[in-house]
Amino acid sequence: MKINLQKITKTPLDFELKSDEITFKGYLEYHTGKLVLLKAQIYGFLIKECDICAQEFKLNVDEKVEFFICDGIYENAHNIELDIVEFLDGVVDMDELFYSEIELIKSDYHSCEKCKQN
Repeated sequence: MKINLQKITKTPLDFELKSDEITFKGYLEYHTGKLVLLKAQIYGFLIKECDICAQEFKLNVDEKVEFFICDGIYENAHNIELDIVEFLDGVVDMDELFYSEIELIKSDYHSCEKCKQN
């Protein structure tokens, strides 16, 4: 799903993406200048290998996601630290954001229930 950043206004634009057993649901809203706020929730299940025993297990996911999307390169005149994703063509690729967030979750340390008990 691709969304033209210029069409995002102060009225929240809802979105929902699903893949297998995981959902990325939230909204985009114009913030200021070239910034658009993304607020969302990723929830469901991912198949993940246990970082201890390497057995596959279903990882329960329920994560809040919040960051800014910039239409172009973000220039920080006030030295304020913000979580920003830059898109250079005026279009945000929601599928790319969704899969990037899934990969971030998978890259964290996770163990199966059996290893947690030991």
